[in-house]
Amino acid sequence: MFDMSLDGQVALVTGADRGIGRAIALHLASAGADIVINHLPADNADEVIAEIEQKGQKAFSHAADVSDEDQVEKMFQQVIEKFGTLDILVNNAGIQGDSSFLEMSLKEWQSVLDVNLTGAFLCSRAAAREFCRRGVVRERSRAAGKIIFISSVHQSIPWAGHANYAAAKGGMNLFMKTLAQELAPHKIRVNSIGPGAIKTEINRDAWETPEAADQLCELIPYGRIGETEDIGKIAVWLASDAADYITGTTIYADGGMLLYPGFRTGG
Repeated sequence: MFDMSLDGQVALVTGADRGIGRAIALHLASAGADIVINHLPADNADEVIAEIEQKGQKAFSHAADVSDEDQVEKMFQQVIEKFGTLDILVNNAGIQGDSSFLEMSLKEWQSVLDVNLTGAFLCSRAAAREFCRRGVVRERSRAAGKIIFISSVHQSIPWAGHANYAAAKGGMNLFMKTLAQELAPHKIRVNSIGPGAIKTEINRDAWETPEAADQLCELIPYGRIGETEDIGKIAVWLASDAADYITGTTIYADGGMLLYPGFRTGG
């Protein structure tokens, strides 16, 4: 039996008040981890905290813009003050700013890269420093720390009208691989999850009606749109010792979108 317990570990999940981040936080808590929920100042994470506490785990929320260095540093200081250390970082916070390339403003370009890529850099740097400071504690995990990026199939699939988002996720892919290479000697594992079409608020228009869902499923050979729980389960496995020999890898959860479904009939 694979050991997927996260008992005694602490996880920070960015953008965890809703959608994929919320599902990841709840699944990590179900596996035994205490959770730090990062969210934006205007958001409310109380419901997620209540659900985690019902599972018997500790949780607190910290409002911070992950693209702001000072706010990230203060968030990590609070994590250490409240929980003593950190074992798992999930870089989930992300935004879209859709626009045709010819009409895209510098602000639209920069804001997406700031949150999706620079935010992941700032949080990963802070987490890796804590992992290196503490080192491996075998009672906690075989690894000194685990970093999980929530990327997208669009780190591989071009996406017209979303140049900023695709660039951020494509950059995240090589950033993840480079960190995995550099941090492996410190026994820090770094991986990504690449979701395809998942039912969240950000893409509600693409799946809310039967007609929209049917059209979207034409891009999904497996024939269904993903649920946030599909991503939460993978995050638990990647964070656990069951995946201790896995680093530098993206696990795609996409129902086969990367299989170029347009070629199912021979092209």
